[in-house]
Amino acid sequence: MSTARVGVITFPGSLDDRDAVRAVRLAGGEPVALWHADKDLRGVDAVVLPGGFSYGDYLRAGAIARFAPLMEELVPAARAGLPVLGVCNGFQILCESHLLPGALRPNASLHFVCRDQRLRVENAGTAWTQAYTEGQELVIPIKNQDGCYVADEATLAELEEGGRVVARYLDLNPNGSLNDIAAISNEAGNVVGLMPHPEHAVETLTGPTTDGLGFFTSIIKGLVNA
Repeated sequence: MSTARVGVITFPGSLDDRDAVRAVRLAGGEPVALWHADKDLRGVDAVVLPGGFSYGDYLRAGAIARFAPLMEELVPAARAGLPVLGVCNGFQILCESHLLPGALRPNASLHFVCRDQRLRVENAGTAWTQAYTEGQELVIPIKNQDGCYVADEATLAELEEGGRVVARYLDLNPNGSLNDIAAISNEAGNVVGLMPHPEHAVETLTGPTTDGLGFFTSIIKGLVNA
């Protein structure tokens, strides 16, 4: 494969789809715009569900987007191994689609949180984190209203014991997420949900660091070298 084609889905209310497209391009991939109402993944090699407020976060964040026509194609493809990254609202959609366990609730403070956030990479073996090393610390912006990750005790134990916690918050837990969880993966490691926004940390001109670029170079290099 000469160039990895990474689809970026736009839902009504998506805010960070263009940023995700730019991040894919900066990482050396070919971004492919995907529309929520279509039923064709256009043969992409991976998919990013970007941040924003799909359908205005009515009912629950991500609850309506989960039923978008394109999700009917994405869910079985992800279960069959297609790499998928959900960022913020995308993470919420992945949980609502049952591609990832648990749920995202309103922040413990009940306030919107926007700040640069320190993270620690816990699992550098997923399709989206191979450019990092385990224990590596990153600074990536976070901005959310419903970013508090919750799950029952059995699910949390399964995530911890299976190495499926991909990243944790450091210094300050910005939203009350259990176990300081900032990102998780499915068992296969091809689906990752991340609350912070790596697409906003891909170049120093617009972000605090370039620490987020590794999420995109990981998948692109992995696909090209596969």
